[in-house]
Amino acid sequence: MIINFSIENFGSIKKEQKISFLAENSDFLEEYYIVRKGKYRLLKLLLLYGANASGKTTVLQALDFLRDLVLFPASSKNEKLEYSPFMFDPSTRKAPSKLTLDFIHKDIRFDYKIVFNRHAILREELKYYQPNKATLYRRETDQEKKLTRIEFGSKIKIPAQNIHSLEANTLWNNTVLGGYLKTNITIPELQIATDWFEQYLQPLIKSDDKLEEFVTMEIDEGRIKSKDVIKILKKADFNISSIKIKTKDISWAGGLILDLLKDPDSASAYHISKSLSQKLYKIQLGHKVRDKIFYLPFDLESSGTRRFYGLAGILTLLLKKSVLFPIDELEASIHPDLFNYFILLFLVNSRSSQIISTTHNREILSQTDMIRDDALWITDKNNEDSATEIYSFAHFDTSVIRKSTNRLNLYKSGRIGGIPLTRDLYLDL
Repeated sequence: MIINFSIENFGSIKKEQKISFLAENSDFLEEYYIVRKGKYRLLKLLLLYGANASGKTTVLQALDFLRDLVLFPASSKNEKLEYSPFMFDPSTRKAPSKLTLDFIHKDIRFDYKIVFNRHAILREELKYYQPNKATLYRRETDQEKKLTRIEFGSKIKIPAQNIHSLEANTLWNNTVLGGYLKTNITIPELQIATDWFEQYLQPLIKSDDKLEEFVTMEIDEGRIKSKDVIKILKKADFNISSIKIKTKDISWAGGLILDLLKDPDSASAYHISKSLSQKLYKIQLGHKVRDKIFYLPFDLESSGTRRFYGLAGILTLLLKKSVLFPIDELEASIHPDLFNYFILLFLVNSRSSQIISTTHNREILSQTDMIRDDALWITDKNNEDSATEIYSFAHFDTSVIRKSTNRLNLYKSGRIGGIPLTRDLYLDL
């Protein structure tokens, strides 16, 4: 699970900003919101509020960038990193970016930090607690020679040939964890850390992603049960009783691909999987009307139905496994009541999964019986240079937020930031 995540000089973020899943002392809704991992009380949910272009999505993109950097290391020294520094200050345009992630996996806490620019990982450090804090490794990059040097902590005993193999596989634009994934050696502590990135931290879900492709593939390959998705859809008041999935292998569907290129409508009912399975999926949802089931092609379903079908699959993974999903605009295309219901289903039924999501759904702020202040975060741009600042509702003292304060009215008033500052209605065009 994530403990803390800090970002510096990345996108709209200039100075270091931190989000934290560490729960405040309050025991309000503890049984639903909080997972105990040793001495840590960790939140299952963080919701990010803020005006458009305030930096909400930047937080999720930074986390997703770090995941990709570890799991998909560059294969050539010449590959450039997706370096995107803060651009509104000459001093930061060419300065390195820094990401720091504290997480816990298999009862071990890891503190991970990388510093990078467009060309290379300049510095990298991984510390761990077993039980006391110790350095697992430090990495420095010789930028002139484009070489990596790795120094392991005194508590880690690794044969010299294994260190040499790891250094040889860690290009100057690779993380050490990414380099480790390319080796044929075993270092238990590094394996646990890389497992967290591979198994727990899931890719960013964007507001316009077609989740149905991913979820249908997961159903087809047996990682999600269709009956679980149907159960969630029924509970959410969708009149859906069954799911039909037809597949075609692209390797023998060349004619269909050509048809699709010539006339996209001819194969509009098929959804191409993004996985290496290279299959085409045709989805139909069965609606029970007067004791008869009528199947509709997926493209005839409403955008809200399609979106919630995808979210139902994601929720199944969140409940059945231990995973974290970053989700941009969770409420996209779905009714506010369904947004609240999805959150409640997750909080009540999940065990050690986490969600971090951006949202513009304000109605949930009025539901004081289902939301904690430490789960509500705001991104706002400062007046000095429009850099993103991040803070929690829980950071305000009782002069601003009391137990009886209506969070929705407070947020709408603009007193705690995170809303667009619109001007008068008169235009001189």
